[in-house]
Amino acid sequence: MRDEPLRAIRRLGRIAGQVLPAPRAVVPEGARTGQPQGLGAEPVHAKALPTTTYARVKVKRHRTPHGAPEAFGFEAYCPGVPPLEYCSGEGQRRPQAISLRSARQGGEPPSELLRSIRRWSGHQRPLTDWINRCRAAHRDALQIVFLDQTGFDLPWEALTLPAVTETGLAGGLLGALVDIARWLDVRHGRDDFPADAAAPAGGVLGYFHHDMRSDMTVFQGYDHRPHTGIVSFLNSLDAHDADRTGLVYMGCHGTFADQLSKLTLADVTWAEYSDQEMTLLRRDGSLVCLNACHSGGLLDYDGDGRQYLRGFTEIFLGKGAGGCIVTAGKIGEAEAGDLIRHLVEAVTADPARPVARALRAFRARALAEFEAGGGNPLQAGGGIPLQVRDDGTFDARGQRHVLRLLYSLMFQYYGHPLSTLHLTGPHEHGAREREGASP
Repeated sequence: MRDEPLRAIRRLGRIAGQVLPAPRAVVPEGARTGQPQGLGAEPVHAKALPTTTYARVKVKRHRTPHGAPEAFGFEAYCPGVPPLEYCSGEGQRRPQAISLRSARQGGEPPSELLRSIRRWSGHQRPLTDWINRCRAAHRDALQIVFLDQTGFDLPWEALTLPAVTETGLAGGLLGALVDIARWLDVRHGRDDFPADAAAPAGGVLGYFHHDMRSDMTVFQGYDHRPHTGIVSFLNSLDAHDADRTGLVYMGCHGTFADQLSKLTLADVTWAEYSDQEMTLLRRDGSLVCLNACHSGGLLDYDGDGRQYLRGFTEIFLGKGAGGCIVTAGKIGEAEAGDLIRHLVEAVTADPARPVARALRAFRARALAEFEAGGGNPLQAGGGIPLQVRDDGTFDARGQRHVLRLLYSLMFQYYGHPLSTLHLTGPHEHGAREREGASP
């Protein structure tokens, strides 16, 4: 009740068109220590549409005896469904064989990776059964947000749900069945969920590495301000012009390592991004899309005396982005252009459709293409092709189909599940493209 006056002041401020600072979140006792905390009652947010239901899943590192394997636990809440109390167990040990970072040419065979994820999903029955109860209660209106602060690279979009015949629920990949979002705010020590839906509107501010300039064609017809120089691009994020920016897009390369100084995006380090103001993001609440390998990687780091998960998602959200679309690993260059075109088309086709729902459609399309190519994860046995054919030769075509499906699951969305994106354009004489740097 002590926060009610602050909420009332903020409501009055919004009515008056003022922007007031958010009240400081009250961190529950023990939230910073890793002790499991009850989610408690969740108020219905004023911006929640009556046709949507926002479920929350909180995932934390589980305290284990010294020397024992690392583990995680989860708890969950959804209106109208009994909550899932905090639980952990043998199936919640830190998995070492399901990271989507392994989904790459020359890495672990794609079919083996997908089979590993399916087995891991079977160990999560307390959670998958609870999600199915939520699906039965709310059907297509269900949305799920994962607050995962483990740093274990858990592939929630690829979590495989069992079918429930008595309620008519199909089984399959969570990211293709339900609108799914992620959230992260470890920098400030909070473990709450996103409260406000963002609705960024405006043009595209883009950066394109020299070998990814073909991505520019994706934004033909929109108000587009492309850059081919990273310095000029970062300077534009601090520009004080009148142009509103709905989407900040980066088509470039990224690296991930166990040293903070080796986390890079377009050859710029995590620390260099951290020092940028990026005032445009806070002003416009722009959606950020990082089409770069490992852009969604999170490193548990304490080398500067403060321990929390570091990564580019955390950077851009902390600077004020209305949401982030990132990749969990390395996407093949041959597939990246086609995938990102479908992704941008899905997100921008209907400005009223939430980004999370557009990404669900994007993954469902990739799953349909996988099924058309010979695999069908909904069939008995999973429909995942073997590595060999009848004649004993390696089934390269089947593995490519699996890899492409895994690539679609590597795109992760951080933000409110109701956030939308509206891009402006076209203009009278086509898209207005102002080159930010010389080729």
